[in-house]
Amino acid sequence: MARNSSGFRREILEVASRLFAVTGFKGTSLQDIAGEVGCSKAALLYHFDGKDAILTELLTPAVEALAELDVRLAGLDGDTAVRPAVEGFVDLVLRFRREVKILYDEIPEMLRHPALAGVLEMSDRLVDALAGRTADPEAHVAALMVLGAVPVVGTQPVPLGDDELRAVLVRRALHTLDHDDTRP
Repeated sequence: MARNSSGFRREILEVASRLFAVTGFKGTSLQDIAGEVGCSKAALLYHFDGKDAILTELLTPAVEALAELDVRLAGLDGDTAVRPAVEGFVDLVLRFRREVKILYDEIPEMLRHPALAGVLEMSDRLVDALAGRTADPEAHVAALMVLGAVPVVGTQPVPLGDDELRAVLVRRALHTLDHDDTRP
């Protein structure tokens, strides 16, 4: 039975995402992906120009979601930015677990990838929002801790459902940011 083109592309992306998350982007070859999909490397290259094109298509939705969060946070000042920044970032990590794992495993190499253009700048602005738009060095240290920890925890298997994990991540991130009051 022949595979339809869009279904085959989705299958390639799913397999590539899983392999990149397990063995890393650099550690996964096109042949590895083709072998898992059950096709030739040539068939894979018919659908994608190469491994970078697969990665670009995998990462684009996550980068777009980060850009949307960046826009939502842009108009918020001081403490009003903290909770939306924490909640938005936790949601982003939980929604794009594999993509985040791929990125965090190979951050230096990944950040040079064209699909991630602007991510460093958006991350800097996210840290600023997490810090409450203050120049206080302690607030920025706490913000960087949240930026580093939420993806690590959000991509690990934990004995919690997504809703419970989200609540814990938001609560603990807000605590880390010394912003654990009861404001909505």
